[in-house]
Amino acid sequence: MAQQRFLTLADVAEILNISATQARALVRSGELPAIQVGGRGQWRVETAKLEEYIARGYERTAEAVRSGSLD
Repeated sequence: MAQQRFLTLADVAEILNISATQARALVRSGELPAIQVGGRGQWRVETAKLEEYIARGYERTAEAVRSGSLD
């Protein structure tokens, strides 16, 4: 089966193991790029954008480890 190009916020929440509200907050803050589709303004996140978001998280964590600023 081919990988989906777009994910719902529920999909994003499941992948990141966060709540749908937290996923929506990531979108609203601009941290996670998304588009609104349909008449009801449903959000969709491109799979590639989610992967980029995850990669940025790894980069931030690695930098924090190097600088010794982790809690």
